[in-house]
Amino acid sequence: MNNYYKHIGKVLISSEELDKRIGELADRINTEYKDSNSLVIVGILKGSFVFLGDLIKKINIPVKVEFIRVSSYEGTSSTGKMKLNTPFTGDIKGKDVILVEDIVDTGLTISFLNDLFKKEQARSIKVCTLLSKPGSRKVHVNVDYEGFKIGNDFIVGYGLDYNGMYRNLPYIALYNQKIDDK
Repeated sequence: MNNYYKHIGKVLISSEELDKRIGELADRINTEYKDSNSLVIVGILKGSFVFLGDLIKKINIPVKVEFIRVSSYEGTSSTGKMKLNTPFTGDIKGKDVILVEDIVDTGLTISFLNDLFKKEQARSIKVCTLLSKPGSRKVHVNVDYEGFKIGNDFIVGYGLDYNGMYRNLPYIALYNQKIDDK
C-alpha cells in the first residue's frame, strides 16, 4: 500500500453518494433561483473548490462565481480566530449570494462571512455546505443547503485536507491521525 494512504480510514461518503446529493442540492438552487438574474456563488477556499466545481456544473441558471479565502485551522483543530487570507473583490451589492463551504463545523467562518457580506449590502445570503457537523457548533448559523450531516471525526477527501494533503481523494474518509508517521 502506498504510504500516502496509510492515514486514510473508513470511507464515509462514496463518490456516487456525493454526485447524487450534489445533484439534489443543485436542483433546489435551480428551482429557488430560477427567476433571479443576480445570483453570485462565493466559494470559500481552499476546501470548497472540488464541491463548488461539481455543484456549478449542475446549476443551469445564470450565475457568477467568486472566491474568498478565510482560515482558522491549524492541523486538525480550529484556532477560533478568523483570518481573511484573500480580500473579496467581487461586487455583491444588491445580489443574491450563496456561500459555498466544504464543511460547517464551528460556524465561525460562516458567521464571519455573513457579517462581511451584510456590510457589502448583499440582497440575500444563503449557505450551501457539503458537510455539516452540528455537534461542533460554537455559534448558531443557518445552513440553507446541506449535503450530509456527520459526526465530530476528522475527515479528508473531496477537497478537505489535513495540512494540505488528501484533497484529491474522490470520496470522503476518516483520517487516522494516531498512525505513526515513521
